[in-house]
Amino acid sequence: MKRSIVLVLAVLIVALMTAPAALADAAIDGAAIFKSKCAMCHGADGKGQTGMGRSMGLRDLGSAEVQKQTDVELAKITAEGKGKMPAYKGKLSADEIAAVVKHLRTFKN
Repeated sequence: MKRSIVLVLAVLIVALMTAPAALADAAIDGAAIFKSKCAMCHGADGKGQTGMGRSMGLRDLGSAEVQKQTDVELAKITAEGKGKMPAYKGKLSADEIAAVVKHLRTFKN
């Protein structure tokens, strides 16, 4: 009886120790976040050619000017906002912002 309890406890401890790693490995869909939070202004292709994007003079996210920025710089802009762009800090986690930045890299011209 004691042996089975110890075995169950050992299995639970291992499961609890590996659960955070398994959850961290779950992919955050940067494309889906971009689509729901950013595409209304930046466009699904990131070119900024929506009505709102044109009126605000948004840059093409695939342009060399944007793509030369580091991931840290792009994450900071996303988190803190820029110009009329709202800040997403507190609305998106750091991991979600990183996933959006990774998605922005797919727009490279």
